[in-house]
Amino acid sequence: MLLNTYEPWKFAFSAETDFENIKKGSYGIIGVPFDSTTSYHSGSRLGPVVVREASYGFENYNINFNTSLDAVFYDFGDVNVVPGNCRATCEIVEDTVNELYDLGIKPITIGGEHSASIGVIKALSEKYDKLTVVHLDAHRDLAFEFIGEKYSHASVMRRAHEFGVDLVQIGIRSSSKDEEDFVKSTYNIQTFKNKDVHRHMDAVEYYLTTVETPIYLSIDMDVLDPAIAPAVGNPTPGGLFTTEIEDVIKALSYKDVVGMDVVETASDRLGDSTAVAAAKIIYDFLSLI
Repeated sequence: MLLNTYEPWKFAFSAETDFENIKKGSYGIIGVPFDSTTSYHSGSRLGPVVVREASYGFENYNINFNTSLDAVFYDFGDVNVVPGNCRATCEIVEDTVNELYDLGIKPITIGGEHSASIGVIKALSEKYDKLTVVHLDAHRDLAFEFIGEKYSHASVMRRAHEFGVDLVQIGIRSSSKDEEDFVKSTYNIQTFKNKDVHRHMDAVEYYLTTVETPIYLSIDMDVLDPAIAPAVGNPTPGGLFTTEIEDVIKALSYKDVVGMDVVETASDRLGDSTAVAAAKIIYDFLSLI
């Protein structure tokens, strides 16, 4: 009898979790099935499920990078979120990342809405003297508060900035006047808008090579054009292509990336194009470590 079995609740190629023999310095995936502050298209709470399932569509060999996904990494499952309570959920995520850090594991978070990154970045910002967040997104996410809430998908990077991190924002094409004024008032936010990426990718890659601090990579799936990734919380025309994401990941593969997230996949359909693209981003990253 021939059986082809797989574990769609875990990311493809992940190692068996043996806490007594964890490989220190490796990456560990956690899912955050939460979307309670979503303001337009809900559904990202199902992102961890569909992204993991989509990962089984890829070969071990990555033809674009001429590498094999043979790095040891783990999938620890989903954190227990508190529906409707963003702050409490972020605190749970923070505690989880702290536990992973104590095990010697660097986090890869699958969202879920972007607010989950607040907990991850807060934890990591306290572990490293200086941290740079490379943020790929259609939006700045720098609102001081959104609809009266300081913990929100629209205020993620404002909270991160308050933690003392430097920001490199890539793919930006939507912002409020208040956010633009805030950027102008600071010294440690570097911006590459969508047209900068399309026309001057070499400049983006060069800048990333100059970052000397540990890096946290945060990717909102709406950074991609809606023609490629339509099932996101806030789709915005004029986005990046998957090949441009590959270029960014390739540039960062030579740096000290201490964690990453891929968030805002808002679909409940297996095989959804957005989920496939999100899984491909994680797959590419793991193929290069």
